[in-house]
Amino acid sequence: MYATPTQDQVDRFWTTVTRALEEPIEAGTLYKNETRHIIELPGKEQRIRAKTAYNADTLRGDYCDLLILDEFQLMNEDTWELVGAPMLLDNDGDAVFVYTPPSLRTVGRSKARDPQTAAKMYLRATQDTTGRWEAFHFTSHDNPHLSQVALEEITGDMTSLGYLMEIMAEDVNEAPGALWKRATIDAGRVLKAPTLARVVVAVDPSATSGGDEAGIITAGRAQDDFYPLADDTLQGSPLEWARAAVTAYYRHEADCIVAEQNNGGEMVALTIATVDKTIPVKLVHASRGKQVRAEPISALYEKGRAHHVGTFGALENEMCLWVPGQQSPNRMDALVWAGTELMIQRGVNWADVADLGETEAIERPWR
Repeated sequence: MYATPTQDQVDRFWTTVTRALEEPIEAGTLYKNETRHIIELPGKEQRIRAKTAYNADTLRGDYCDLLILDEFQLMNEDTWELVGAPMLLDNDGDAVFVYTPPSLRTVGRSKARDPQTAAKMYLRATQDTTGRWEAFHFTSHDNPHLSQVALEEITGDMTSLGYLMEIMAEDVNEAPGALWKRATIDAGRVLKAPTLARVVVAVDPSATSGGDEAGIITAGRAQDDFYPLADDTLQGSPLEWARAAVTAYYRHEADCIVAEQNNGGEMVALTIATVDKTIPVKLVHASRGKQVRAEPISALYEKGRAHHVGTFGALENEMCLWVPGQQSPNRMDALVWAGTELMIQRGVNWADVADLGETEAIERPWR
C-alpha cells in the first residue's frame, strides 16, 4: 500500500509502477484496475495499491504487508496511529515513512497536530537500540537521477535554510537569525494562565481566497506578562474564519478582535460584523516593517514575560523558522498583533525591552 497526501503524488507513483510492470500487465499475468489504482495477481491476495491519505479515514478498511507513507510530514498523526498501524496487524507487516523536513510553507498545509511529528519519529528511529527501526537519510546530491548541474544552479537561488531543508534534507526546527528560540518559549510555558486583565483575539486574514491560512490567535495580559491562550488558525472562506474568531472571542471572554488595518482590516471588521455586530473590532495601522513590530514581542520572551498556555506546535514552528526579510506567516502575524494590542498599547514600560516604532490604533465599533 502506497499512501500520500495528494492525488498528483499518487498519479506519479502509479505511472512509475505501471510502466515497470507493463509487460506482465499486457500479457495478462497481472490485472490492473485504473479506477482503484490496484495491480494484482489474479486469484491471489498479492497486490500493489495506491491511495491518497490527506485524511486518515481514506485508508480505513484496508490491509497490507508493507505500508509506505510518503510525504508523511503533511499527514495527521491518526493516519499512522489509528489507521495505518492496525492495518499491519493481520500479517505482521512493516511500515516505511518518507518525509521532507517541513518548510515554513508546507507547515501551513500540514494536517499534523505537531508539524515536527515526522522529524521526532526519525530522531527516535536513529536512537533505537531494539531493532524495531531502521533509519535512512538521503540528500538531493545522493539522487543519481538528478542533474548535478541543475542542482548547483537552483541552490544558488535558495536561502541557506531552504537549502538545508530541501536539498540536504536536514530537520531544522530553528532558523539561524530567527527572533524566537524554542528554549525561550519552553522556559516560559505554563499549564494554566492566572487571572487576566485583558484578552483579545487577533486575526491575520489569508492573502488569497483559497490559499494560505487565516491566523487567529487569542492572548491575554496579566500585569506585565503576555499569555498566548489559543491558536484557532484555519484555512477557509472569510465567513469560516470570521466564525472561528467570534467563537474564540466568546470562549475566552475577550475584550475585542484586533486586525491590521493595512492588511485587510476593514474587510475583517465587515466580515466579523456579518457574524456578530455586537463584537468590537479594533483596527491597528502599522507604519513600520514587520521586523520592527515583531522585535518587542520576541523581547518579551527573552525577558521571561511571555508564557504559552500549553503547546502550539504550528505557531511555534512559524515563530522559530521565520527570519526577518521573509514573508511573515499568518499565525505569527496574529500573535504579534495580539501582543502589540495587549502590551505595547497599554503602557507597559518598554525602556528595557525594545521600541515598537510607529503604530496607530483606530476603534471601529461595528454595532
